[in-house]
Amino acid sequence: MSEEESKPTNFIRDIIDEELVAGKHEKIVTRFPPEPNGYLHIGHSKAILTNYSIAQDYQGRFHLRMDDTNPSKEDMSYVDAIIADLKWLGVEWGDNLFFASDYYQQLYDWALVLIKEGKAYVDDLTLEEMKDYRGNLTEPGKESPYRNRSAEENLELFEQMKSGDLEDGAKVLRAKIDMAHPNLNMRDPVLYRILHHNHYRTGDAWCIYPMYDFAHGQGDAIEGITHSLCSLEFENHRPLYNWFIENLPVPSQPRQIEFSRLNLTHTVMSKRKLLRLVEEGFVNGWDDPRMPTLSGFRRRGYTSEAIHEFANRAGVTKQSQLIDISLLEFCLRQDLEVKAARRMAVLDPLKVTITNFPEGEVEWYEGPNHPGDESFGKRKVPLTREIYIERDDFMEEAPRKYFRLTVGREVRLRYACYITATEIIKDDEGNIIEILAEFDPESRGANTEDGRKVKGTIHFVSATENVPLEVRLYDHLFLNEDPEEGGDFIQNINPDSLNVITAYGEPELKNAQLGDPIQFERKGYFSIDPDSSEETTVFNRTVGLRDSWGKKQKK
Repeated sequence: MSEEESKPTNFIRDIIDEELVAGKHEKIVTRFPPEPNGYLHIGHSKAILTNYSIAQDYQGRFHLRMDDTNPSKEDMSYVDAIIADLKWLGVEWGDNLFFASDYYQQLYDWALVLIKEGKAYVDDLTLEEMKDYRGNLTEPGKESPYRNRSAEENLELFEQMKSGDLEDGAKVLRAKIDMAHPNLNMRDPVLYRILHHNHYRTGDAWCIYPMYDFAHGQGDAIEGITHSLCSLEFENHRPLYNWFIENLPVPSQPRQIEFSRLNLTHTVMSKRKLLRLVEEGFVNGWDDPRMPTLSGFRRRGYTSEAIHEFANRAGVTKQSQLIDISLLEFCLRQDLEVKAARRMAVLDPLKVTITNFPEGEVEWYEGPNHPGDESFGKRKVPLTREIYIERDDFMEEAPRKYFRLTVGREVRLRYACYITATEIIKDDEGNIIEILAEFDPESRGANTEDGRKVKGTIHFVSATENVPLEVRLYDHLFLNEDPEEGGDFIQNINPDSLNVITAYGEPELKNAQLGDPIQFERKGYFSIDPDSSEETTVFNRTVGLRDSWGKKQKK
């Protein structure tokens, strides 16, 4: 298959192809323009990768621009987090990092152009009054009593706004378009508001700030963006986007194209709602592994390749998308299956004493680091007289088709040998606290020459040669597929979204590094958390082994 044939196709690429044939562009230029007022989430990944892949596939240029027009909510820490997330995704922009705040003077000058041409005016109405004057979808708006001020008066008042002598909210600058327009965004939108707030880049140089709708399209035009690709929620803003482009002496004519945003079950995608989760302590920061932020996914152990595959499968359409989170987990498992080294860890330990194993001795057995890839090499696993197995790998009264450990039945210890449980020890309340067992010395290496077959294989960890672990078991943050169901999404928070346990792992886990994908055999995929220290090794459960999405597709 040729490179051209292997490129993805969608309606945006069809538009670009037609425009290139018509000679409309010499080079395709796209951008990702986040507002630095929060961390990026999984929904942003689709927008990022859609813009970036188009720039790459058409040998074009990709820009990263921070649309920082609201200093009361923006911060350099958000800028740093956004840059880190994009680098993790493998997105590159070279020297093309820009900020809307770079263009404040140019935007101000263009506002003056609109005022001089009678296309903008200073309004004294309060926000509440403007809402009343705006009308609704069935009723036209009313013109402000200040709408017909002269250009000279508007220039003088706008200068007063800029000088810092007026209080926040005292006046605004509005575009003069059409208060009866069927699109509410065209009913004299606000261009500038007074905001006495220190900006993280420009300091106190400005006390008036452009609105997003005014700054966004002009930033695209200044940078020579050919295609302003955004989510469907901006479709109703396109007439305003175009009005500014048509009525200002901008250096280029970008085209806005909308596509469906990515929504995920068991997830909220609003930065405002995510901020509430952080500020009210429902999660431990923006990078909490339960958060749908890219930082949260990275900390949990997700790979950027899995995010790419997920975004690719989601596709680019005009139709609203609500995607089952199990598809994201499916993409992750596919990637981790080939990347993750295998290790044994016991998460709910039950002690087993092998009574005929020599006291104080350690036998080492060899196991592959990856059963499907010899290049991963092998590691040594210790067997001692006392071991831990998973509590649910033993059953006192087992049914006939139960193939794990029970009294009188033989089971294989992974890589090591065969054991048979002989006795159960319980505490005064009847709880099982220890199993006594015997091993077959001839089965070392989990093989025998007599040809007998043992159906059950369980994993284990030495009770004396191990690494104590703090394991954080994560589940969906919200109980319902739609967290908004029933009203306030906070009411649907899963109280069991995090369970912290003490577990034990094989000694080789001492060598695990931050970022290493690891499969705890039979339990799931795990990753070291940055909270780990010399004293405590912390592992996050990235995703379980069970593939619910694949099973759904087979039904």
